[in-house]
Amino acid sequence: MTQPAKPTATYRLQLTPGFGFREAEALVGYLTELGVSHLYLSPILQAVSSSQHGYDVTDHTRVRAEFGGVDALRELAAAGLPLVVDIVPNHMTVPVPESGSARLWDVLAHGPEAESARWFDIDWSGGGGKVAMPVLGGDTDVEAEVVADGDVLRYYDHEFPVRPGSGGRLSEQHYRLVQWREPPGYRRFFDVSSLIGLRVEDPEVFEATHEVILSLVAEGVISGLRVDHPDGLADPRGYLARLRERAPVWTVAEKILIDDERLPDDWACEGTTGYDALNMVTRLFVDPAGAEPLVELFTGHTAFPRDYDTVRYEAKRQVLAQFFTGEVERLTRETPDLREAMTELLAAMPVYRAYAVPGERPPAETVRVLREAASRAARHADPAAVERAVELVLSGPAETVVRFQQTCGPVMAKGVEDTALYRWYPLACLNEVGGEPDRFAVSAEEFHAYCAGMAPYTMTTLSTHDTKRSEDVRARLAVLSELPGEWAEAVAGWSEQVSFDPKLDYFAWQNLMAAWPISVERFSDYLYKAAREAKTSISWISPDAAYEKGVRDFAARAIDACGPSIAAFTERVDRYAQVNSLGQKLVQLMMPGIPDVYQGSETTDFSLVDPDNRRPVDFAYRRSLLDAPEAGGWDAAKLLVTSSALRLRARLDPEAPYIPISTGEDGAGRDHAVAFARGDRAVAVVTRLPAGLSRRGGWDGATVTLPPGGWRDLLTGARHTGRIPLAHLLGRYPVALLEKE
Repeated sequence: MTQPAKPTATYRLQLTPGFGFREAEALVGYLTELGVSHLYLSPILQAVSSSQHGYDVTDHTRVRAEFGGVDALRELAAAGLPLVVDIVPNHMTVPVPESGSARLWDVLAHGPEAESARWFDIDWSGGGGKVAMPVLGGDTDVEAEVVADGDVLRYYDHEFPVRPGSGGRLSEQHYRLVQWREPPGYRRFFDVSSLIGLRVEDPEVFEATHEVILSLVAEGVISGLRVDHPDGLADPRGYLARLRERAPVWTVAEKILIDDERLPDDWACEGTTGYDALNMVTRLFVDPAGAEPLVELFTGHTAFPRDYDTVRYEAKRQVLAQFFTGEVERLTRETPDLREAMTELLAAMPVYRAYAVPGERPPAETVRVLREAASRAARHADPAAVERAVELVLSGPAETVVRFQQTCGPVMAKGVEDTALYRWYPLACLNEVGGEPDRFAVSAEEFHAYCAGMAPYTMTTLSTHDTKRSEDVRARLAVLSELPGEWAEAVAGWSEQVSFDPKLDYFAWQNLMAAWPISVERFSDYLYKAAREAKTSISWISPDAAYEKGVRDFAARAIDACGPSIAAFTERVDRYAQVNSLGQKLVQLMMPGIPDVYQGSETTDFSLVDPDNRRPVDFAYRRSLLDAPEAGGWDAAKLLVTSSALRLRARLDPEAPYIPISTGEDGAGRDHAVAFARGDRAVAVVTRLPAGLSRRGGWDGATVTLPPGGWRDLLTGARHTGRIPLAHLLGRYPVALLEKE
């Protein structure tokens, strides 16, 4: 097949039962005018009928009925924007009732001999040859509460098939029902037992789970792919190679990279989904001088340790003990004497995957990462046992090598993303997926070096359906790094009026200010989730009704008593947050890579973690602003920056070189401006650390020298050439987007 054109920019839509293909089709005209080249959709295969996200696939043979089915999808593809689709190779759902999954039903009925048994990563050797199904609540008398109904056994809303010839006796089935807190008898997505791991490394399973997607690619309906959670796969490199062979289209993988980690060169995809770029852009707008006072403020309010490494280690050990005992037991079944050593090695791993492949000599970087992790693990376990565990992970049996890889990601995700980042938050804009909250900032030089090494067709982003906070919430929070004293004063005043839990309160004040204005319902739902993720007072598996009521009461009192003061502080912050917002947007849209715009983020969006960031978007409002760019205000300015940059990207070669432009060797230009060119066609100039710039009285004669030729600012229409005072170039907007005339 002819390979479709790669995107110049994408726009991500979250499809829901109330917003399907026809609703998306109605936006094609607006999105085309906005300047994107491709429409990027959340998963489209049949999922649980009420699902608001689509990652809980029930049937790989059908395009989701709630969205309009395959005919409506074809109509959307024909409407004018090529489609990029999110696919979920790692898992599918365990629905309730379980009869909603034909493949799972077959396995539960017929066991390891079932036609569908090869589909699922089931631990048949554990639990007496039966797959554990964690569905029981409380101290259930299973025999008394499971009801036989012909060929079906029912437990409340759950349904299970009767094994032929078993006479309906529960003890004679291929499954055993266990308490909901117990680990399941199958690999799952993170700690979510309702999502069962697929074995797409099996060619037959790959074909069956990808048949519809591959046929739609061949038909030209799908022009690009986003691969969800490749770290969960037994062989992500092999999977991506097979996918590329069958679907030679632009493909990015949701690979979370940490610090200087880079995507392996032998993965057959264009790059990641952009969290690495997101974290670099965020740090560019954070003042490193704020690190020490903000850490002091954080520890003073919360009594958490100053050392993030300690918090991260404790969080990973906690989730290993609470959620991943089944995974560790399966990993060490043949070497039970190494269980503690392997647990500590998992806790010490700094990345989501070590890239060891069974039967291959491990890359030098893999050996280095594991040796460093072993050094840390040996502080808590027998060093000799840790050394043996490392050798098994690097070059042991295939089962051990693969299982370790598949366990690293869930432990990082649950231990860091969903625990440590809710415990250690001196500046919460740094607490993002793949982020390191103790790495406060990057210099312009560090950012330029990062961009110089980027792949031209990787995805970049600032907001996604999974970000902990939207880009404009982070833009506000970044300002606190420049105003730590004023922030400390404000928090002290609010805390005197309203307090609840020292481990949660300071987190609450940051996010309340940054998401302001916010309803009590949204804010309390967010704090409730944050408290459960932190696992310091409550958790998802250990609820506490009294504490949860306290959370909601605190949210209501904080907004009621402190609302006017928070509004006033936010107004002060917004003078600078708007500068950060426009700056980070322009940088992301013009840096190397294919920029994605998450739904609604072409204007301001002050959303928190999901499901808050998946609320309906007012597209009519955004369309009206696109038609009236002179409307003024933050929303209009951000939409102007977004649309101007996206349209320019459509005219720009994605492989155009990234060329840093000096903004001065000292003074305001060096400290507060970042500029770069894309080839000889485009230049972006942005303001950073605006509060500091204001304190020093402005640009003070700082200049930037443009590349040769005449340049037109697409935001203002002004024409420039040669050496330009930054005060003139950035007089109307804090950013400039120049195209060569």
